Amino acid sequence: MRRRLVGIGVIACLIAGMSSRLIAADPPGHSDRNVIYITWDGFRWQEFFGGAQELYISKDAGVADIDGVKKRFLRETEQERREALLPFVWTVIAKQGQIFGDQSQHSTARIQNKHKFSYPGYSEMFCGFPDDERIASNNKFPNPNVTVLEFLNGRPGFQGKVAGIATWDVFPFILNEGRAKIYVHAGIGPIPGNDLSDRQLMLNDLISDTVTLWPNNQIDSITIQAAREYLIRKKPRVLFIGLGETDEWGHGRRYDRYLSAANRADDFLRRLWDLLQSMPEYKGKTSIVIGPDHGRGATIRDWTDHGAKVEGAEFTWTAALGPDIPALGVRKDTETTLSQIAASLAKLVGEDFNAASPKSALPLPGLVK
Repeated sequence: MRRRLVGIGVIACLIAGMSSRLIAADPPGHSDRNVIYITWDGFRWQEFFGGAQELYISKDAGVADIDGVKKRFLRETEQERREALLPFVWTVIAKQGQIFGDQSQHSTARIQNKHKFSYPGYSEMFCGFPDDERIASNNKFPNPNVTVLEFLNGRPGFQGKVAGIATWDVFPFILNEGRAKIYVHAGIGPIPGNDLSDRQLMLNDLISDTVTLWPNNQIDSITIQAAREYLIRKKPRVLFIGLGETDEWGHGRRYDRYLSAANRADDFLRRLWDLLQSMPEYKGKTSIVIGPDHGRGATIRDWTDHGAKVEGAEFTWTAALGPDIPALGVRKDTETTLSQIAASLAKLVGEDFNAASPKSALPLPGLVK
């Protein structure tokens, strides 16, 4: 009897110990992880993996200073060219993170929607599936589908900590700002609010004083600075930053400015990563993911374009760096889609978007430990 009582006591102690550990563990959705997702609108996989393409450094592609662009970006090998164009991507992310979409490694990344332009692409990436019937234009109408940003803003620990800052003024509709109840600043308008910092007030002066190049798209430099200041002041757990000059200069057939926009976007990644490592809220707790919403044509004639009839505009790429992302470098023999971004962003902060949205694609394979 005494041995039986001792055995019962031991079992009770083990159960109590297990219970205390389960209670002490962080439940899903209460981790300390953060994620920042940055898009380079319409930036081709050809330049991302191969650097500047010599054929396009010509007057036919709108290059004003051919010798200057060649000196800045053209190198002997593909590896040297891509490092010259995107040094942070290829000296840091490629070594410490993961990159998807290198077709030379039998690893394609593609969109699933049939339209091959922006609203359908952004809706696919944020919602986890294409909606070809309802999302078939770039018109300003509220997205009927729930995005991963809206989902995360409704999860414990994320309320009021999800935001989007972008160059294109259609994003408040793509992200359905009103229904999602998230902060979105997009387009060429001033930063809203009555409690703006001195830096934000200065940015509003610059917005007012800066020439408008495109009627619905802000220049990247202002969006970059607005996003940086929002990050410092509000410390969101999930932040989307949408850059657009790669697409605008591509449509304008200015290959020189297209390359320069990508080079500046890469340097923004470097400065952003350094900033994150200097802030205790983010250091060792934050992943960054980058990618485009669509590709472009694959020839000197149609590299400027995308759309349903443009061959090759369905191909994209994704790069990611963070504490929970194994350092696998350029992924080989891996087929991925733009639809996998939504669940990947959620998984990086410990959430399951697929459970809430069964139609959404699964996360990128092997992205998270």
